[in-house]
Amino acid sequence: MHCAACRSPIDPGGSRCPKCGAAVRRSDPDSERRFVTILRADVIDSTGLVAELDPEAAVSRLEPALAAMRGAVRQFGGIVSKELGDGLAAVFGAPIADDNHAPLACHAAIELVRRVASLGDPALQVRVGLHSGHVVAYMVASEFSKVYEIGGAAQHLAARLEQEAEANQIYVSEACQNLADGHVRFESLGGKSLRGFSQPVPVYRIVSASDLSSWRVRRARSVSRFVDRTTERALLDRAAGQARAGRQTVLLLGDAGIGKSRLAHEFAQKLRGEGWRLIDAECSPNLQGAPFSTLKRILLSAIDAAARDPGNPGDPLKDLPAIQQSALDAVLDVAIANPQWDELEPHARGRVISDASCAVIQSLAGRQPTILLLEDLHWIDRASDVVVAAIASLAVPDLLVLLTSRPNGMPVWIARCHAEIVAMRPLDDDSGLEMLSDMLGSSETNADLKSRIISHTANVPLFIEEVCRGLKDSGTLRGEWGDLALVRPIDELGIPTSIQGVIAARLDRVSKQERSVLQVAAALGARSSEATLRKIAILPEDALRGCLVSLDRTELLVRIDSELEDSLEFRHEMVRQVTYDSMVDKVREDIHARILAALEGSGAEDSDKLCYHATRAKDWDKAFHYGLASAQKCLARSAFTDAADYFETAMRSLDMTPENPAREAKAVDIRIEARAAFIGSGHVSEWLNLGKEAERRADAINDIGRKVAAMTVMAAAQNFYGTPAEAIRLNEEVVSLAERSDSSGWLNAAQYGLGQVYFLAGRYREADGLFARARAQLMGPEASAPFGTTAKYALLLCCMMGSINHTVMDEIDAAERLQRHADAIAEETSRPYDRVAAAYSGGWLMLGRGDPAAAASILEGGFVLAQKHGIRLFVPVLACHLGIAYLEQGLFDRARGMLAEAREEARTVGYTSAVLRSSIYLALATNQLGDVQAAQNMLREARNTARQQGFSGLEAEALFGEAVVTPPSSAESRTIILAALRAAIAIASESGAKPLQQKAEAMLNGMVAEGDQLT
Repeated sequence: MHCAACRSPIDPGGSRCPKCGAAVRRSDPDSERRFVTILRADVIDSTGLVAELDPEAAVSRLEPALAAMRGAVRQFGGIVSKELGDGLAAVFGAPIADDNHAPLACHAAIELVRRVASLGDPALQVRVGLHSGHVVAYMVASEFSKVYEIGGAAQHLAARLEQEAEANQIYVSEACQNLADGHVRFESLGGKSLRGFSQPVPVYRIVSASDLSSWRVRRARSVSRFVDRTTERALLDRAAGQARAGRQTVLLLGDAGIGKSRLAHEFAQKLRGEGWRLIDAECSPNLQGAPFSTLKRILLSAIDAAARDPGNPGDPLKDLPAIQQSALDAVLDVAIANPQWDELEPHARGRVISDASCAVIQSLAGRQPTILLLEDLHWIDRASDVVVAAIASLAVPDLLVLLTSRPNGMPVWIARCHAEIVAMRPLDDDSGLEMLSDMLGSSETNADLKSRIISHTANVPLFIEEVCRGLKDSGTLRGEWGDLALVRPIDELGIPTSIQGVIAARLDRVSKQERSVLQVAAALGARSSEATLRKIAILPEDALRGCLVSLDRTELLVRIDSELEDSLEFRHEMVRQVTYDSMVDKVREDIHARILAALEGSGAEDSDKLCYHATRAKDWDKAFHYGLASAQKCLARSAFTDAADYFETAMRSLDMTPENPAREAKAVDIRIEARAAFIGSGHVSEWLNLGKEAERRADAINDIGRKVAAMTVMAAAQNFYGTPAEAIRLNEEVVSLAERSDSSGWLNAAQYGLGQVYFLAGRYREADGLFARARAQLMGPEASAPFGTTAKYALLLCCMMGSINHTVMDEIDAAERLQRHADAIAEETSRPYDRVAAAYSGGWLMLGRGDPAAAASILEGGFVLAQKHGIRLFVPVLACHLGIAYLEQGLFDRARGMLAEAREEARTVGYTSAVLRSSIYLALATNQLGDVQAAQNMLREARNTARQQGFSGLEAEALFGEAVVTPPSSAESRTIILAALRAAIAIASESGAKPLQQKAEAMLNGMVAEGDQLT
């Protein structure tokens, strides 16, 4: 093929000449061999219907059915190649090739039968035949028109199938059934003897369409074909090629309506034709707060894809270990009878769910090249987000992860999984005009209108399509898609300035009843069912059906046949959002209240949905109840951030109910229960605020028991977030209150908290007494701990802190006894929390014994375990002491990296003392690597901060560090060193930190022996 302007060779698929840039002018195609699907349809007994009518009346009698047939064919991208008086022949997959020609032809046939039936004329009944095969296709031109003709045996089989079909039935050949299976459900009718065929021909009857995704609904109802995207398709082709060697992840990024879904699914269907397995799912805006809602869709799609595998691997879950099967059962809402699952900590459950999901995807990719397509990532729930990030980072061949997202919803992990980001841009002018030609027709009379639409919409595909639909709905354009004429002057069009405006204008043209149905559907979400609408919409049955038919015809709320029920879906999420946003608050609340009642009446136990609708209905009692249930479900699934959100919803809802003592008691209890979510998600400041608010409310109702619990929660957070002076005052008050209350569990927690803050303040001897008191009670026959933990775990924490405290005081034998007890508890329970806690004190003990290599080994295991299970409070302190172990082994680069990570993590969590300690030892590592000035600055800042905030033990460590990093190059610097050492010795001596005191004294004695003294 050559350019008409410069005669340079050009790519047959290109739109412009690569040399001169001129637009490609294409001549009519010559005869060519094509693989297509042929549709034949006619009206049954048309002769009897028109036998006694004059020619004009006969045409009028059949024309509505023919118009319905033409519309159905064009709706699904087919070409009417011939009209036969009482029927038509159509082709799918030519003249523009389309790998989905068979499914599209099947959906067109279903729509054709539906449209004719909806005319309300029982005498008009149709039959349809479909066959996929090779044909010879060519354009026949006359003086006035062009007709796309097809020839060959394939068209005869389609005609015979049509003649064999019964009234309102669709018969298809085996070739068509093979290509469309999965998109459409078929019933085998066995072999049938057809005229002109010597052997019986296998025949299938279409039963119904399969459940369609949102994209397939949009694709099925689209009036334009896929155009352009040459650059983007080339990038995707390259990614698919690279995926054969190792997993590839691609993100299609673009604004709403830009064509992300169209490109993604066109490409996915192309890969399916090349033998790839497709797993596809969508994220839902209504289920962002429902943990693992997106992952559930991915798993269901994976199971369905595996079931269609020609190799028949069976259920991909069955080969997983029992605990991983239980994890995925939890996601799929299947009852679990595995006691091992119940014993897992929430963090561990989250990790098992992630590992199991990755194993399923990896297993499927190992059997067959697999593309995982996940749309609308900007709406993913947080729990699924973690798992999808893990899947997108898998190091396995034959896996292509294809994601779509709007720019403001791109996840932070995209860079970590080395995804290729493909930024979607509007179409170029030629492609926009090509799209408009499909919808409006190729006539030059619409040239000015096309130019105006191109300019107005900036070539955004959805905007172009919605503008055309709006003009057709309003009567400004008349005719059928592909052949529309403008009936008003172009200057009077008044096209809205945004996609939302176009959609809103279309909504203004529907009736009041139709609008009410749309509003209910919009409140339900992107997809609903006729049965659900019937329960909620306050309309007579006939009126509801009429509304649904009308909305389906205008393609605002379209019907898709699903296996269990008639599903209804908005053609695009933006249509739903504009409908929802147009409702006034009173209408919206009323609709959500009706939805809530309907869901409760159905016995649904989906607390996420119930909470969503209760909140928007402002039914605050139910919003509290369902929000709390959802939060507890999130905790069980290790979705801590989502749990925190639901706790916030429940707390806000409770506060909207009438104030009384019972309400305030619930408000205290829920805040105490919520602490686990905020601790787990690493939000120490929010944890502290929960305790403060719970304490205020308990005080207001004079509930001493709840006040003790609230203040203990607040004091525990204060140990991490505040200064020792504040924390000591608060913890001492809590212990005093707890001693006067009847709760030994909260007393143990309070004593542990006070001992912890004494340790942070450098009051090691006092800390030891409190840890010992708590241990004694927790080892007794009536041991108890506050709800949210166990007595055994509380005992482990006391042993952990007791061991660390004795190590700091150089009481190694006592430290070892407590460490053995901590290790025994961790080994017995095997819980990640327990093992991490024991590793923390075990590493500290090895450092105290002067064995940094052993310390590093223990701390590395704990650090990995804490990260794996998301135990965020332990991550900074484990990282800090691991950095110290590297430092003492002379691994200065590793030490600096680990200590820098510890400091940043401590800052993120809000762990004040860990920020200081990691800064001190980061300075020592920095000094060893040659940057003395930076080390001195860091230590000076850490020393001043520790002194101001009351961390006397850390102040002593910073002072000793300053002495170490200051070069004794002058009398002034030696004076500074000696002063720092003497100050460190004084603090260490008072607190009982013997190892630090001994090191400082040894260094001081060495300098004095050399003749350096203070003047």
